[in-house]
Amino acid sequence: MSIFSIILPVRNGGEFVKECVDSILNQTFQDFDLLILDNNSNDGTKEWLSNLKNTRVKIFHSEKDLTIEENWARAIDIPKNEFMTMIGHDDLLHPDYLNVINHLIRENPDASLYQTHFNYIDANGRLIRPCVPMPKLMNDAFFLKMMLDAKIDINGTGFMMRSKDYEKLGGIPPFANLLFADFALWHKLTELSSLVVSPKYCFSYRLHNSMTTVSSNQSFKIGFEQLIDYLLKVKASNEINYSIIENHAGAFLSRYCRSISHRMLRSTLADRKGFTVSSWVGYCQQFSDKLLGKNKLKMEKTKGLKLALFIDNNALLRSLFLFWKKLYKKPFYK
Repeated sequence: MSIFSIILPVRNGGEFVKECVDSILNQTFQDFDLLILDNNSNDGTKEWLSNLKNTRVKIFHSEKDLTIEENWARAIDIPKNEFMTMIGHDDLLHPDYLNVINHLIRENPDASLYQTHFNYIDANGRLIRPCVPMPKLMNDAFFLKMMLDAKIDINGTGFMMRSKDYEKLGGIPPFANLLFADFALWHKLTELSSLVVSPKYCFSYRLHNSMTTVSSNQSFKIGFEQLIDYLLKVKASNEINYSIIENHAGAFLSRYCRSISHRMLRSTLADRKGFTVSSWVGYCQQFSDKLLGKNKLKMEKTKGLKLALFIDNNALLRSLFLFWKKLYKKPFYK
């Protein structure tokens, strides 16, 4: 039996999934299997996967279309090795990823979560930036504080955990479009012991240049609310977490309120189906009141929001802003 299981959920992965699979199969440490959760792909991905001639690869096809939440949820039920990690179909493992993780586990056998540093790349595989440097060891409280302060980059790829712990916690939380679900899962796993990080850069997380759409606006609102509900439970769990959220969640809420407001300005009201900056700010105020207490944080006073509200509330200014963004095509990565 192998030590590691790498779980790859995919739906119409195109060329990206081919690069991803190649990066996995070319690991220098070969004691692993690759478990692919194909979500009824219809772009040739299913056929390409079926033609893979490698004993490490096991494919679990779905005969009907699943939501992203349903497909990733299948990871809890399939047979897995002692340790598991999950990877997006457009991300890449560097050749030494498993080797570095294996040494990390041997040196820190009591930890509950393992990670390495990583790079952000664009759709063409070009480097955007390295991740924010991370400390070697984090407990759950420190991890929570670092996340709220935006002092670490959190994504769904690269974290290694014990399969029994993943199953014990019920798998990845079914947040809308899995937005923020990875943070909640990593935090819960870190609560079991600690997160240990290698300073080596061992994988690449792909960011895509994207404009806001209706689905992403609505999904983000639902997923964000689910995160707030999770943070409420964390806040009530002990005095340390209560203090961290009281002192650091305000900046976290303001940051996301501002960033999504600016993101929405890059699409028309028609594309957003009426989802406005004002409505988003209103939702964020509700989230703040729920998590921190009524009116403890005045969301409309967040730096950078007044101009966004002013532009979005004026049809002419909205049009001029969109015209300007067509001329000034600075990439926006989600």
